[in-house]
Amino acid sequence: MPVARPCDTFHTLDADAGAGKLMTAVTVQGGSARGGGFSLVARRNNSLGPGGRLAVFAFIFVVSVGIASAFAMLGAWPILPFAGLEMLVLYLAFRYVDRHAADYERIAIDGDRLEVESFEGGRRRHHEINRRWARLVVVGEGDRVALRSHGRELEIGRFVGAERRLEIARELGRQMR
Repeated sequence: MPVARPCDTFHTLDADAGAGKLMTAVTVQGGSARGGGFSLVARRNNSLGPGGRLAVFAFIFVVSVGIASAFAMLGAWPILPFAGLEMLVLYLAFRYVDRHAADYERIAIDGDRLEVESFEGGRRRHHEINRRWARLVVVGEGDRVALRSHGRELEIGRFVGAERRLEIARELGRQMR
């Protein structure tokens, strides 16, 4: 694993960076791939930590169950099961967010070796490709960016919008030369 170097640039994308895409932080490290390496890390936005998510869930739980209990005491008891179902769905949504809070994608070039490491939903994947044999594939206006080598394609830039994927593809193309 390459030694961490100070960041040359740090970008935080806003919500308009890609319709329907998550906000992300992208860090680029290093300079030329020929002299010292290149590393790019993209992470999902995690604006609320585990403690904050627990506090928000607890607040919503207390309010929802409190309102449902008040209606149940007034005779509208069928509201309680629906409030319970609502809390179950909300709990599952918060679990999904917790599971994916640490997701990232790292692309590194060190000499002739191009590494793509991704961590998604607790599962780590690591791919190594010879930089000289790899080809960058860009579909449309950044709708899809992939690395192709030996008849296989590896999609990259899933955590960023199309505009940022194009920027990453340009920089990665320069580094792969």
